[in-house]
Amino acid sequence: MSYQLYRNTTLGNSLQESLDELIQGQQITPQLALRVLLEFDKAINNALASRVKTRINFTGHLSTYRFCDNVWTFVVKNVKFKSSLNAIECDRVKIVACDGRTTSARAED
Repeated sequence: MSYQLYRNTTLGNSLQESLDELIQGQQITPQLALRVLLEFDKAINNALASRVKTRINFTGHLSTYRFCDNVWTFVVKNVKFKSSLNAIECDRVKIVACDGRTTSARAED
């Protein structure tokens, strides 16, 4: 399963706008655009799972949390992020965390 969260990033929005222009110009079909977006979802999820190695620690005050459909949502206030390279502080952060395991791996638990 690939999550569609990254469609709302700058890269994802740019891709969707480009696909919309191609559809409007009748250069591709809406079905092909959907297939491209599904491939984007798979590729970005795989890349983040396999290529990102940086670890970040953070502290803050947990304001609210929610768990629905295997997705955790946290709102944290007065957050301090620390990595080996730098530190960043901000007033409020919303964190959305999805189960990264495959469906078959979840079934084995």
